Amino acid sequence: MLAAFLMTGCASKTDDDANSAPASTTPHNVTMTAEQRQHIKLYTVTQSTFHKTVEATGAVDFDNDQATSVIAPFSGPVTRLLVSPGDHVSKGQPLAMVDSPDFAAAVSAYAKALATAKTDRRLADADKDLGQHEGVAQRENDQAQTDAVNAEADRDAALQALLGLGVDPAAIKGIQQGHTLSHIEGVIRSPIAGTVAEKLITPGLLLQAGTTACFTVADLSRVWVMAQVSSADLGAISVGDPAEVVTGIDNKNFVGRVDNIAALVNPDTRSVIARVVVDNPGNFLKKQMYVTARIQSRRESQGTLVPVSAILRDDENLPFVYIAQPDGSFARRAITLGERTGDQFNIPDGLHAGDQVVVDGGIFVQFMQNQ
Repeated sequence: MLAAFLMTGCASKTDDDANSAPASTTPHNVTMTAEQRQHIKLYTVTQSTFHKTVEATGAVDFDNDQATSVIAPFSGPVTRLLVSPGDHVSKGQPLAMVDSPDFAAAVSAYAKALATAKTDRRLADADKDLGQHEGVAQRENDQAQTDAVNAEADRDAALQALLGLGVDPAAIKGIQQGHTLSHIEGVIRSPIAGTVAEKLITPGLLLQAGTTACFTVADLSRVWVMAQVSSADLGAISVGDPAEVVTGIDNKNFVGRVDNIAALVNPDTRSVIARVVVDNPGNFLKKQMYVTARIQSRRESQGTLVPVSAILRDDENLPFVYIAQPDGSFARRAITLGERTGDQFNIPDGLHAGDQVVVDGGIFVQFMQNQ
């Protein structure tokens, strides 16, 4: 086709053209023969309704509704690590062992509280029986009942402390049965089922109760993409809009949905974070992975749409199109590109309804114009 255009284009030049002065810097209209026009396809411009696609860069983060930082519940040096990053764990599964004085003190406190509660309850029951036969004063009986209730409250509180520290239920049962327990190591357990995303401790590290972060456990079947939306595009998106997350790796794209739009503007980038919730089969998306989020606005917009194939670029990389003229020629017209939606661009400036734009063969029209 290019060869045919070369031949016909050269043949269309007149002797006057060959002897004329140097061409003007203003591009001239291109004329074609009927045979050449058969290779050109036109598109009639109309005002259209469309849904704007907002494209924004973003980074993957854990779904914080399904992720937790495991904080050391007691102090002491780490003796053993039982899991590694990437391991899947169940709720309550041991993650690490700690030689903890706090843990040992809690076990001892429960054993003492348990024994005291049993003794005080036995004495209270005996005083109650004697009181019914006037064997003890009522005041002594009341004091015995109060002591028993207080001791049982201390026992229950000590038990809750053990449960909060993650003591093995079998060990608690052994204490309740009066067994003497050997040295017990503290156990750091997973509070949720998920994947060990981060390991932040090593053997020998001294933990501080309530302060030291030990692990991050997350359910990676769903993640967040924190997309940075420019303030100019903010009015086009809303919570609930569908989105496509493009990774750029092996055509791995994921479908998501906007579930939150931040209330604050980043003072450095002047952008707003739109949070996109994405299902993550196979745990392909990793934390801090850079991706592109294409948010499809559900709001209708009006604009002038033309196919992407109609857009050409000049020597300064500025966009233009070729417009069919009433006399059958084709004129170059500079345009302003708006947002892209699918395989079309919105043209906010440069085109009018009814214009006929070259959508196929534009490169050959450009070649003939440059002859």
